[in-house]
Amino acid sequence: MTKPESNRSDQTDATVSNLRIAWVIFVACAAVSLVVAAVAALNTALPDIAPDIGATNSQLTWIVDGYTLALAALLFPAGAIGDKFGRRGILMAGLALFAAGSAMPIWIDEPTWFVVSRVITGVGAAFVMPATLSLITSQVPESKRALGVSVWAAVAGVGAIAGFFVTGLLLEFFSWRSIFVTFVISAIGCLALVTTIGSTKDSTSPKFDITGSIVSVVAIAVFVFALVEAPHSGWTDPVVLLCLIGGLLLMGLFVWLQLRTDHPLLDVRVFRNRALSAGTLAILLQNTAVFGMFFLILQQFQLIYGYSPLGAAVGLVPMVIVVMVFSLLGNWLAVKFNLKAILTVGMLVMGVGMVLLGIYSDAQYWTYTTVLAVMALGFGVAQSPSTSAIMVNTPLDNQGIGSALNDTARELGASIGIAVAGSLLAAGYSHKIDATAQATRAQLNHQADQLAAAGKPEQAAQLHASADQAADHLSRSLAEALQVAKQLPAQDQSLTQRITEQAHHAFTAPAGQSSIVLGVLVLIGGAIMAWLAPIRMQEDAADAAEPLRVSSGSD
Repeated sequence: MTKPESNRSDQTDATVSNLRIAWVIFVACAAVSLVVAAVAALNTALPDIAPDIGATNSQLTWIVDGYTLALAALLFPAGAIGDKFGRRGILMAGLALFAAGSAMPIWIDEPTWFVVSRVITGVGAAFVMPATLSLITSQVPESKRALGVSVWAAVAGVGAIAGFFVTGLLLEFFSWRSIFVTFVISAIGCLALVTTIGSTKDSTSPKFDITGSIVSVVAIAVFVFALVEAPHSGWTDPVVLLCLIGGLLLMGLFVWLQLRTDHPLLDVRVFRNRALSAGTLAILLQNTAVFGMFFLILQQFQLIYGYSPLGAAVGLVPMVIVVMVFSLLGNWLAVKFNLKAILTVGMLVMGVGMVLLGIYSDAQYWTYTTVLAVMALGFGVAQSPSTSAIMVNTPLDNQGIGSALNDTARELGASIGIAVAGSLLAAGYSHKIDATAQATRAQLNHQADQLAAAGKPEQAAQLHASADQAADHLSRSLAEALQVAKQLPAQDQSLTQRITEQAHHAFTAPAGQSSIVLGVLVLIGGAIMAWLAPIRMQEDAADAAEPLRVSSGSD
C-alpha cells in the first residue's frame, strides 16, 4: 500500500528544510572558525616573522594584538549594522575586508604596515563574528536553535586550537607567509559559501545610534589597550592606569547615554533579565580562564615538554574532543531541564580543573592532559548554555546586538585572561630567576677575568659584555633563558644544566599560581551562577514569536 502523495510531499519538504538549516549552521561555523583561528594563529609564527621584517618586541606584540583590539572594539556597532542593513551582506563585507587585510602581509615587509594589515583584518572580523551567530538564531527554527547554538559555540571554543594546528602544520613545510595565503583562500571560500544562504534584518529598521557606537568603540578600545600593555609596562604604569580608568569611565558614559536615547545601540535594561546577565558573565569568566590557560599551556608544551608548534597543537586534541562533545550535551541539558544547575556545575568543574592545572603544573604530559580534560569538560558543559541564554533572551530583530554582546564578552575575557596570566607569570618568573641570573653573570665575569689574566684581553672584554646580556635575557622569559643555555660553550655543561633546570622551575611555579588564580575566578563565577541564573533558559517569551524577514536573494 503506497503512502498518500501529501505525506511524501511533507517528508520531502521536511528533508529540504533540515538540509537548509544544516547548511546555514555549517556556513556560519566555517566563517566564525576562520575569525577565531586568526586570533591566536600568529603567536607560533612570531619567531619566524620577526627577523624577516625587522620588528621590535613592541611591534610583534601589536602584530597579534592589533587584530584583537579592532575586533573587540567594533563588535557592537558591527552587530547593529547587520541588524539594520542585513546580516548576510555585512558578513560578506566583513569576509572581503578580512581577505584584503590578510593579503597585505604576503607582499609587505615593513613592521608598521604589517600592524596596519592586522588592524584591517580585525575590522573585517568584527563584522563577521556577530553576523554568524545572529544568522543561525534568526534563520533556524526554535526547535533546532539550541543545536545550532551548541555547534557554533563548540566551533568558536576550539577555533583557537584549530588556528594553532593549521599554523604549526604550515610552518613545518612552508614559510610564515603561507599562513596569510591560507587566510585569504579560506576567506574567499567562506565568501562564496555565504552567497548560498538567505539573509535576515530588523523588521522595524530603527535609527542607528551613532553617538553610542562611537563611545562604545573608544571605551572598549582604550580598555583593551590597557590590558594588552599591562603585562609589559606594569599595572602601575601611568598610561596603563589612565587607559583602564578612562575605559571604565567611558563605559559608564555609554550606559548613561543608552538609558537616555530612544534608539539605543544596546538597551542596557536587558540586563534585568537574569538569564541574559548570567550568560554574559559566564562567557566573560570562561574565556578569561581559557585564554589565560592557552597563554600558559602553549609555553608549557613547547618550552617544558619540547614540542614543536604542530606538536603543541596536537597535544591539545584531547581538549578539543571533550569540548565538542560536552558543548552539545550541556546545551541540551540546560534547555531541557535546568539552566542554573548546568551553568553552576559546569563552571565549578571548570574552576576545579584550572586549580588542578596549577597544582600539577610540573607534571608530565599525560597527567597534565588528564587534568586539562577536567577543565575542558566543565568549559564544554557551560559555554553553549551561556551563549544560548544571551541569544534566547534577545529580541529576534536584535540578534546581531545579542551576538555582539556574546562576542564582546568573549574578547574582553580573552584580553583579561592573557593580561592576568601574563602579568603573574612575568612577575613570578622574574623574581624566581633573579638569583640564577646573577650567579650566571658572576660566573661568566669570573671566566672573563681568567682570560684577561691569561693575556687574552679581547676575549675577556667580549665575555664581560656577554655576561650582562646573558643575565638580562635570563630575566626576561623562559624562551630567552633556554636560548642562553644553548649558546654557552660546550665546556660549561654544568652551567647550562643549572640554567635550564632553574628556568623551568621559575616558569612552572608562577604558571601554576596563575592557573590557580584563574580557577578561583571561575569558581567564584560558579557560585554567582547558583544565585543569579534562573532555572529556565527563557524568562520572557515576548518577541519569541515575532515574524522574521528572511530573503533568499540580495539584501
